Amino acid sequence: MKMTKFGHVYQLSFLPRLFPVNCYLVEEEDSLTLIDAALPYSWRGILQAARRIGKPITRIVLTHAHDDHIGAAAALKRELPAAAIIISARDARLLAGDVTLDPGEDPSPVRGGVPKKALIKPDVLLQDGERVGSLLAVLAPGHTPGSMAFIDTRSSTLIAGDAFQTRAGIAVSGIVRPLFPFPAMATWSKLTALDSARKLAALEPSLLAVGHGPVLAEPQAAMRQAIKTAERKLQRKEPLQHVTKNRA
Repeated sequence: MKMTKFGHVYQLSFLPRLFPVNCYLVEEEDSLTLIDAALPYSWRGILQAARRIGKPITRIVLTHAHDDHIGAAAALKRELPAAAIIISARDARLLAGDVTLDPGEDPSPVRGGVPKKALIKPDVLLQDGERVGSLLAVLAPGHTPGSMAFIDTRSSTLIAGDAFQTRAGIAVSGIVRPLFPFPAMATWSKLTALDSARKLAALEPSLLAVGHGPVLAEPQAAMRQAIKTAERKLQRKEPLQHVTKNRA
């Protein structure tokens, strides 16, 4: 595990050179919020990192319900029973193994490692615009129907889950980077993901932190370029349009 500090945010990267899977500890005045839970074995490294920081983990927030983001959540909940498991209301259904889609959502099948029998149940269901400590929840569907990103209101650090990747170059979710195609392969709706990427770029983050790849400083230009690339690639396949007015 590699641990890197960016202000109030610590990136914990597992298998950083081969198949980077990131999670994040966000430091509050007297506690830590964990965003995503990496891989099943990652719980020991996450707890070790919290001990190094010297504060308890009181919240376990999941950007979406794929296996490489919820992996250590059950073990962490066992070790930290008072820590609240938090996920979007929409992706709570994926966490329970329900891959059905709502009217108006892109009818493409949900992809990626959706758990069949998750060993955790959420304590809190998040909606767009709600707060988790210093973090503002931003609904960013596309990779999954209920994906969420979180922006630290103190520093404008954006923790975006798989809405973007930075491994092998920045890309909007669903756009294949040949040297690391896996996030794209696990994306549910490319057009919905593109809309969400525009929404996140409009926040003008100071840092972009994602599930796979390094943290980018001053990422606005790179995010805009990734969006232009996605627009160009998707226009070749179908007209760009809003898939739905409400993707919650």
